[in-house]
Amino acid sequence: MRARCGACVFRLDAGTGLVAVFLYVSENWRCFRISKQGHQINEEIRDKEVRLVSDTGEQLGIMSAREALERAMDANLDLVKISPTANPPVCKLMDYGKYKFEQTKREKEARKNQHVVEIKEVRMSPSIDVNDFNVKLRNAQKFLAEGNRVKVTVRFRGREMAHTDIGKGLLLKFAEQCGEVATLDKDPKLDGRHMSIFLSPKVAKEAKKS
Repeated sequence: MRARCGACVFRLDAGTGLVAVFLYVSENWRCFRISKQGHQINEEIRDKEVRLVSDTGEQLGIMSAREALERAMDANLDLVKISPTANPPVCKLMDYGKYKFEQTKREKEARKNQHVVEIKEVRMSPSIDVNDFNVKLRNAQKFLAEGNRVKVTVRFRGREMAHTDIGKGLLLKFAEQCGEVATLDKDPKLDGRHMSIFLSPKVAKEAKKS
C-alpha cells in the first residue's frame, strides 16, 4: 500500500509498517529504503549532513544534523532517520511516539486478520466401510471450510497392492464428494504403499485468482 504526502510518497506494509520512502528530488522520484531495524532519533543522529523532510512530506533540503534537530525541537516533534543508507541519510520530522503506536496497531491488526493455511491429513484403507468413509468425509469438509488444504491418503497393505485401482476410485469418489467446497489439485499419485490426493478450499482458490 502506498500513501502520498506532499512531495513524499511512503510505501507501507501491513505487517511491518513503514518500509520505503519516495522523494521528489531534482525533478525525479527517488526511492530510499527505510531501515528495518530500530530508528535512530534526535540526539542519536550524528551525521554531518541529512536530507530533511517535514511532517507534511515537504522537502526542507540538506542541512547539518544539528540544524535538523533544532527544527524538530522548534516544531515540538522528533527527528527520525528513516533511510540511513541514502546519501545523505533521509530524516523526517514526526511524532515518533504516535508513529510507533500506529505501527504496533497495524501489526496487531495484520496478525489478527492473518490465516495460516495448514495441511490436514485424512487416512483411509481400501476396505473402509461406508460409515467410516462418511466420518472421514465430514472431517475433511470441516478442514476445507476453515480454509485449510487436505491431504487424503489410502494405505495399501499386503496383497492390497495388487488392487491399487480400488484406492484410486476411492480417492476420486472422496474428491467428488468434496466438490462443493474444494478442488482437486492433482490426480491420485502412488508413492510406495500410499496413494494420495490434495484438496484445496475453493474460497482460497477464487481469492487468489481475483
